[in-house]
Amino acid sequence: MVNLRIAKIQVPENVNLILGQSHFIKTVEDLYETLSSNSPSIRFGVAFCESSGPGLVRHDGNDSELENRAIEIALTLSAGHVFVVLLKDAYPINVLNRVKGLDEVACIYCATANPVEVVLAETKQGIGVMGVIDGMKSKGVESESDREERHKFLRRIGYKR
Repeated sequence: MVNLRIAKIQVPENVNLILGQSHFIKTVEDLYETLSSNSPSIRFGVAFCESSGPGLVRHDGNDSELENRAIEIALTLSAGHVFVVLLKDAYPINVLNRVKGLDEVACIYCATANPVEVVLAETKQGIGVMGVIDGMKSKGVESESDREERHKFLRRIGYKR
């Protein structure tokens, strides 16, 4: 028997979420080291759903508000080996390859500032992430003025010259 449910995650304003899955308890320490060594100004909170032993939500960070919110999200999901990273003063693009490069990281479900719906499957054994719904459905195709605005935006935030 499998029960499906949706967990809605509201990402705090001016914060980005990285949601992924790993396979080992040292994920928390490795994520902390990776994120903190990326930039002196990055603020973050990390939570990890332990999948064996005591089954605790392990956590760390350098911003208690983000850390506490990451814990809340992890408890809402309660899915084995899932980790939550909340970032402030940085974008996922700044850290994503380093996070994906950690030996214990198995996959990244999403990296976003959008509201997210996580599709969860629950069996007698536990809970797993089936997938995520990140943001809204497409409304159309960009026009030339939309393209120009995209170009301006990327330059305004410093990602293109």
